[in-house]
Amino acid sequence: MNLQPVSTDPEALLAGLDPDQRVVAESLGGPVCVLAGAGTGKTRAITHRIAYGVATGTFAANRVLALTFTTRAAAELRSRLRVLGAHGVSARTFHSAALSQLNYFWPHTVGGAFPTLISGKGKLLGQLAEARRLRLDTAALRDLAAEIEWRKVSGLSIEQYAESDRPGIGSISLEQVATLQQGYEDLKDERKQLDFEDVLLTCVGMIHSEASVAMQVREQFRHFVVDEYQDVSPLQQQLLDAWLGPRNDLCVVGDASQTIYTFAGARSSYLLDFERNYHDATIVRLERNYRSTAPIIKDANALMRGRAGALELRAADAASPSGSDGPGRAAASPAPITARFRDDLAEARGVVSRILELHESGTELADIAILFRVNVQSSVFEQALNEAGLAFRMHGGTRFFDRPEIRQALMELRGASVSIVGEPLFKSVSDVLRAHGWTVDPPEQPGALRERWEALNTLMDLVDRAAPGTTLRMFTDELLERQAAGAEPTQQAVTLATMHSAKGLEWETVFLVGLSEGLVPISYATTETMVDEERRLMYVGITRARSRLMLSWAEGAPRGGGSRMPSRFLTEMGHSTR
Repeated sequence: MNLQPVSTDPEALLAGLDPDQRVVAESLGGPVCVLAGAGTGKTRAITHRIAYGVATGTFAANRVLALTFTTRAAAELRSRLRVLGAHGVSARTFHSAALSQLNYFWPHTVGGAFPTLISGKGKLLGQLAEARRLRLDTAALRDLAAEIEWRKVSGLSIEQYAESDRPGIGSISLEQVATLQQGYEDLKDERKQLDFEDVLLTCVGMIHSEASVAMQVREQFRHFVVDEYQDVSPLQQQLLDAWLGPRNDLCVVGDASQTIYTFAGARSSYLLDFERNYHDATIVRLERNYRSTAPIIKDANALMRGRAGALELRAADAASPSGSDGPGRAAASPAPITARFRDDLAEARGVVSRILELHESGTELADIAILFRVNVQSSVFEQALNEAGLAFRMHGGTRFFDRPEIRQALMELRGASVSIVGEPLFKSVSDVLRAHGWTVDPPEQPGALRERWEALNTLMDLVDRAAPGTTLRMFTDELLERQAAGAEPTQQAVTLATMHSAKGLEWETVFLVGLSEGLVPISYATTETMVDEERRLMYVGITRARSRLMLSWAEGAPRGGGSRMPSRFLTEMGHSTR
């Protein structure tokens, strides 16, 4: 994005905004809640609000704290604010702001050296498990770390966690998980270490317990802006409340329809209940979509209609003011296409065939994305793209052949191929993979164990597609060739991404693939609440597309598992699945 400096004259800052965005920019007294649908220019609206507040003298730039959830988003806010002349505004993540305050106040309030921060929980948890003679592999340790994070950001004590309805981890009961968490906290305290969540907890505790700290923090920052407010956790809300104190000079922006991180502790209720919690709040709705064409917006609206907090998006005219630093989208455009394929490989090759057509007609590969539910789905698309000679890159996740369990399995399969001759391929491969946790039936609960199983199961799917007479040596040679062929991403490349990692991004053409029951919604989404999260995830996927959208699914299940059914979401949007 090429942002040009603009005039800092207050009226000039408002000139390029649409009427609703202008209301946001001019609402300088808190509390303000901006309900902003996908592609409606929310970042434009809040950055112009901050810049307008600074230009009019309502805000002192060094008294404004803009908060978001990723360092990339914080950098984007800072860049836009500099262009708008709002120099000196602090745009940070919650953790960055909290850590800065802790480093400043610790010597004066606690004394001594500030505790060291652990970069990850895995090493500490591994040492703890080893000391207790527990055999926890990498996947189980990742799930244990995720449970610790969920408990802490949700504001639960270990005792409260132990009484919750969490499912445990694999064969480890909830009680055992709670005991391990207590051991983790004890070991961390003994070593005078803090983890990522402790930074927020300690900052909250310091503000509440030290009146001088509270006074200085609240004097430093008087105006707060929170982006992606639907993703705030109870712990982050506690910190925000501590920063605010008795004041209400707060502007939040979010979209309940894009709440896709409740598994990590996010609560859209803070956004949805904002007006109830702040009776004098200004509520502004941004529903004019500048990203997508009318047919794509129609699908997005149909999917979310009637859901809590859902906004009714409408396509902006081509002549409308820019809402996202790009031109308004024309209303006339191709309707999204739904396609059914025989199996996963046929789907991948069908998608790639369409990509070739688009590329040959002038579409840049960088303007195309293939989005799926879980990382392991990438493998078959990597194969099809390699076959077609098209460059691609993975976004927001580890490439299939770089996953540690796959690298280890490939090494062992290669070793086995030297000595095993004449044995059925299925038996040879499955014997190796069972040692790494593969079973015929998948784990029931989500998490790293499930992801690892899906990765290993992808190798078994490749076995099913191998030509008759393929030996283990031939199979491993092919795997190693694929590993080498999908090496480095290039700038002009098709993007492969999960729907989770695609949030906040956009492409001219998007292929949403694997839209069958069991994948979208995912098989472990067994409650209405979990299915609603899957619906919101698909909404995020749909609204990444600017001009073209293709929705596809494969009806053939691996190893004679029967036929897959198309995702119920396709029917909800009125798409034929015949």
